[in-house]
Amino acid sequence: MMPIRLLAAVAFLVAATWSAFADDAVFPPGARVGLKPLVGLVRAKSFIGFETEDQSVKVLITDLPADAYGEVANAFKANPGGTGGIKPDSIETSAGLAYYTIESARAGTTNVKRYSMILPGPSFSGYVAVQVPENASKIYSDDAIRQMFASAVIRTEVPAEEQLALMPFKITDLGDFKYVRMIAPGAALIMADGDEKTGFETKPFVILGMVPSTAASPDDRDRFARQIATTIPGVRDGRITMNEAVRIDGQPGFETRIEATSGKDNTPVTIVQWLRFGGQTSIRIIGSAPRDDWAKAFPRFRAVRDGIQPRG
Repeated sequence: MMPIRLLAAVAFLVAATWSAFADDAVFPPGARVGLKPLVGLVRAKSFIGFETEDQSVKVLITDLPADAYGEVANAFKANPGGTGGIKPDSIETSAGLAYYTIESARAGTTNVKRYSMILPGPSFSGYVAVQVPENASKIYSDDAIRQMFASAVIRTEVPAEEQLALMPFKITDLGDFKYVRMIAPGAALIMADGDEKTGFETKPFVILGMVPSTAASPDDRDRFARQIATTIPGVRDGRITMNEAVRIDGQPGFETRIEATSGKDNTPVTIVQWLRFGGQTSIRIIGSAPRDDWAKAFPRFRAVRDGIQPRG
């Protein structure tokens, strides 16, 4: 069972930008959870959410796996009084009953209050975390935070264009994939024939992202590609069948192919990983398809790869 403390434990994550604020609830680009920010909160500079101008008050917005909500709800019901000085509570939102906690903590040498809320979504759990230093608690009081939590809303669909705009490179060809979902806003996304409900592994999908490192030298690219291929999530019994240098849009790259098993149904899959080297980072493209679909899926993967362009 997931402990109540989980709601206060999820770290503040990942950078992104926000669309213009309005009187109604607003959504971070690419996110499925929105709310009405309290007075004095502006878009955050280093994570998805809001903060005060001095960055002392922070509001993180993200989503968690679908089963997280049920596990937290069960933990609340099993121990309604809370533990360790963490106060549990619930509140109605347009998405349904949400659960939240309040706890006193320290951020460095500063006394702070931390508020963490989880709410139900159709295929995910919405999550909002707030940190308020002691000297701001009169403005950002328990009641004010509760009011902000009550304004939380969920959207089930996020326009693909909105998500693609967050990536550090342009994606000009979607390879006929209809489902687009950010994995880490501004850092990685998946395009697939399946979705979160049906699962991804039984149909072709491609993952795009940045690797915050690169091969030390051209001679090291073979080893680097092999090593990073071992980090592809959900892959079991992987066997590299090809690993060779290629040119991608005139730039040095590496292509790795893998035969493996993936997913809860143990689907036999063929995977291609392309690394496109440049500067201190590398663009990584991972395409996966059931073995029987590989011949049709590979040209789609290649179209996505070749459609990646730098932002002007």
